[in-house]
Amino acid sequence: MNPVLKNTLAVIAGLFVGSIVNMSIILMSGSIIPPPDGADNTTMEGLQKTMHLFEPKHFIFPFLAHAIGTFSGALTTSLIAFNHRTKLGLIIGAFFLLGGIVSVCSLPSPMWFTVVDLVFAYIPMAYLAIKLVKRRV
Repeated sequence: MNPVLKNTLAVIAGLFVGSIVNMSIILMSGSIIPPPDGADNTTMEGLQKTMHLFEPKHFIFPFLAHAIGTFSGALTTSLIAFNHRTKLGLIIGAFFLLGGIVSVCSLPSPMWFTVVDLVFAYIPMAYLAIKLVKRRV
């Protein structure tokens, strides 16, 4: 297979896998840690209006979704890529970081969560996935 095509497909697969993992964790989070009474987490507007009701425990699964989603996407890309595994894995991390920045700008969240999420959930998880693949290959 053409290396450019294989690398392109690796990035697409990483974005797809990472997004599926992220959304799966977000969707199951409400059944493990229920949202606060009166919180509407079905729409973006509802979340914006009721975000002040959320406690620190309600931010555990969003962080895990972002971190594990990024990790799985970067891992997938790095495993499939023909070459440039590090660059392509970091592209996945940067893509998810951009999504995290958009999320932080769209939804009001506590400053501690914003910092922890943006600093630890994206690029470090992509880097960890890349290092695991490099050990294996």
